[in-house]
Amino acid sequence: MQRPLGAQISHMLKDRGVDVIFGIPGVHNQELYRGIEEAGITHILARHEQGAGFMADGYARATGKPGVAYVITGPGLCNIMTPMGQAYSDSVPMLVISSCLDDVAATKGQLHQMQDQRAAAETVCDWSEEARSAAAAYRLIDRALVEFLTNRKRPKHIQVPIALLEGHAPPATARPTPKTPSRASRNLLEGVQRPALGAHQIKSLARRIMEADRPLFVFGGGAATPGVEPLVSSVLAKSKAASFTTYAGRGVVAPDNPRAFGASLARPESATLLNSSDCVIYLGTDLAEVDLWRADPGHRAGAVHVNLDPTVLAAADADDTRLQADAVDALAVLDGALEGEPASRWSSEIVADYRMRWRAEVDAERPGIVPVCDALKAVVPSDAMIYSDMTQLAYVAKEVWDMDRACHWHHPYGFGTLGYATPAAIGGAVARRGQPTMAIIGDYGFHYTMQELGVAVELGLSLPILLWDNAKLKEIEESMVRAQIAPNAVIARNPDFCKLAEAFGAHAAAPKSMEALQNAVTEAFTAQGPTLIHITSGLSA
Repeated sequence: MQRPLGAQISHMLKDRGVDVIFGIPGVHNQELYRGIEEAGITHILARHEQGAGFMADGYARATGKPGVAYVITGPGLCNIMTPMGQAYSDSVPMLVISSCLDDVAATKGQLHQMQDQRAAAETVCDWSEEARSAAAAYRLIDRALVEFLTNRKRPKHIQVPIALLEGHAPPATARPTPKTPSRASRNLLEGVQRPALGAHQIKSLARRIMEADRPLFVFGGGAATPGVEPLVSSVLAKSKAASFTTYAGRGVVAPDNPRAFGASLARPESATLLNSSDCVIYLGTDLAEVDLWRADPGHRAGAVHVNLDPTVLAAADADDTRLQADAVDALAVLDGALEGEPASRWSSEIVADYRMRWRAEVDAERPGIVPVCDALKAVVPSDAMIYSDMTQLAYVAKEVWDMDRACHWHHPYGFGTLGYATPAAIGGAVARRGQPTMAIIGDYGFHYTMQELGVAVELGLSLPILLWDNAKLKEIEESMVRAQIAPNAVIARNPDFCKLAEAFGAHAAAPKSMEALQNAVTEAFTAQGPTLIHITSGLSA
């Protein structure tokens, strides 16, 4: 059936398993909207393209499926570039489809005109391409969806000229939606085989782990997939290895594991522990600056890096072993290869001592926040999915709040944008209707995307939004003081946040004690609509 290409694209996405699209319509991309309802796709109307992008990001992190966004030419694409950059740094599958002008070389002064829109988007995503025919548009969409399943998950941008969107085109060839594969078939997707480790490589690695005095795993975001926890527990139990996780890898290791150092790589003493290990295995991690806050991790020569991304392997030390494979695939094979009695001499008492000391350090660095994290952890459901922002409450929580399952705490790690948590949590809540979702954001970051609160109200999402208000950019102020700079431009006038939330039609609470905070959070998970919970550092015990 011939339809305008814009409508055919929505039908194709539905055929490929896309159920939700985030975006904002405009005169330049309205043809994309012609087929949304007919195809049976739910559209979430954001208040700003930045919000649409973060919602798509939050949806993707919650489901593992691509988050899809429709935006207009020019400013629409520019507005979503920050979320695209965040998705790139955090390996999130996001597909942004925009319109574009038919010609920008011979014609000037057009509405929404940019000099090179495709190239601009390319700076913040895996690739950015222009489809110049219906067949090209379909091929690019399929290319993106297959790469999400087989390569490192990073955002893609496809732009389609307005006249092409308006013109009639045949439908895309129907194709069965690739389902999430079982572990045994993870390498066979759409006829494309991901790199797999050879038996000799795994046997060699297993032998090395079992013979090591201090084997140590570092689990990154590449190892964090739903349901991975039993596999990790089995590998750690057989090897009696100690472990760290990066922030993105939190929840991969059970919090009660006696040899788990947690997400504490940023503690300077972790370098000493890595150096003391005679077998360090990095699984699915870039060892990014925001994980270490130092140039050298600290391990001896000969560490093992398992990563799907060849650019990460290329950055490893020359004496390290580099294995290109998906981290979870490697763990599954390794689990079957670990045999015999391990030589590990790790002591649970040593691990507990380090963790207790590091917790005290965190509390001393940002006083008063650890007890707030403890109070929240006691009442937040274990299956809650949490989205946090660049705020001191989140910085503390990432180190002291142990997660018991992977992929349930999401944060703007690498790109480090403000304003992420509120719209991302909305995207996560859309994906997880009936399951608990929560946002943690600072007073300054809330200003960036506060308008998206209206979306949560419209959708009736039972979403607690914890707003940590220290009335300033406190982290920046403290950084300036450490650098011997007189604090400047770190204080902005805040509104009455509770009244603001109520003006949007949301619930609001301003607890003054830990108990009141716990009650407010508990109630917010079942409230009809979102609840903004305003928290200050003056909470009484």
